[in-house]
Amino acid sequence: MSKAFVREQDHDEDDDALPVGQRIPAGGKNYMTPQGYARLRGELMHLIDEERPRVVETVSWAASNGDRSENGDYLYGKKRLREIDRRIRFLTKRLERAEVVDPSVHHGKDQVFFGATVTYARPDGSEVTVTILGIDEADSSRGQISWISPVAQALLKAHEGDEVRLHTPAGVEMLEILKVRYPEPGAPSAA
Repeated sequence: MSKAFVREQDHDEDDDALPVGQRIPAGGKNYMTPQGYARLRGELMHLIDEERPRVVETVSWAASNGDRSENGDYLYGKKRLREIDRRIRFLTKRLERAEVVDPSVHHGKDQVFFGATVTYARPDGSEVTVTILGIDEADSSRGQISWISPVAQALLKAHEGDEVRLHTPAGVEMLEILKVRYPEPGAPSAA
């Protein structure tokens, strides 16, 4: 079938390759903290201003050496250029859809919004502390979860002392919100 008759998708094809938890919901915004935005923008600028020109120079030099079919520098360089260009497209699209949210505007409040650090109790009595961040900045090894994760969706808009329902594959789990914190204005967030 001709591409002329195929309807284009609204989201980036590179986004489809990501695990479901890292995809931006269709038509949704890409919420992130100012620090997360700065980090992604820094990576994009590094790729554009430093890494890509360096690889282009290597590929150009390798191409001038003659036979390209067995030229490792040329073949590896072309492959690396494709990877860099794919990452540049991905970062550009993520940053275009970015909605920068400063969590410190909620400092002192007890309701859960984007950027909150929440301590909750599980039914077995254990306590868990998570920080709700953007898809591209959350790191589960540091206790950070994406705002689209099931846990974050259960916690959002609830208050300290509330019990919320978390739907899991094993069934419904009730979580009690013990504490909600936000960074102080002017202080860096947990991102």
